[in-house]
Amino acid sequence: MYKISEIVQILHPNRTFITDPNSLVQHLFYDSRKIVQADNGVFFALQKSRDGHHYIKEAYDKGVRNFVLQIDEEQELLFPDANLIWVSDSLEAMQVLAAFHRQKFSFPVIGITGSNGKTIVKEWLYQLMSPEYKIYRSPKSYNSQLGVALSLWGLSDQYNLAIIEAGISEKGEMVKLENMIKPTIGLLTNIGVAHKAGFESKNEKIYEKINLFKDVETMIFPSRYVEDIQLPYRPRKFSWGLMKGFHWRFIPSSRWMISSR
Repeated sequence: MYKISEIVQILHPNRTFITDPNSLVQHLFYDSRKIVQADNGVFFALQKSRDGHHYIKEAYDKGVRNFVLQIDEEQELLFPDANLIWVSDSLEAMQVLAAFHRQKFSFPVIGITGSNGKTIVKEWLYQLMSPEYKIYRSPKSYNSQLGVALSLWGLSDQYNLAIIEAGISEKGEMVKLENMIKPTIGLLTNIGVAHKAGFESKNEKIYEKINLFKDVETMIFPSRYVEDIQLPYRPRKFSWGLMKGFHWRFIPSSRWMISSR
């Protein structure tokens, strides 16, 4: 848990109205319909398809007393016993908080990205490795700008390995996700037609995806997607494909076989 006074220091807000600096925060809320344990949470008024500022009173009526707001309308006049934090961008504030929380943990973090297969690969890895590790993994398919922030908030000392999904739909998004996740191991699933509209070419999409691996120690990827790409980073690399010369080679036959280099 964090005190709301600590969150103020992390976010460097534009303005604050704090009535109880010792109020504890364990949960992040962004949807007034999904509020549980309201007295230990903070509501982020996000400006997405719906403006979260329209639901501040509903969250307040459910017991929330900590709020991160993007629009300053002197809400302290309506909620004089609440802790109010005004920032330039509520989603970015949540991401800053999530990035700070992630840096508290030194255990390995596997970052998975690709056009398809992120969630199933995450679940496979969890099943394979859970006998040896206490693994935290992204809930469901939480891999968006919001989903990754919520995922990282679940990290705790009870784990010694994390598997986090990262999904993007347009150029410039992966840098924000990498800044939060800071994976030590990177895994690329594939590059398909999903979210094609956000990119001018397949190579542009690949370059954007592999921004997740900027500081990884190890990168695992299907060779056919990066054959003509000069990888900008120098982690330890493991590639796989159907041809000779890769670290892992899949040999098609009546039954799939794998050979290693």
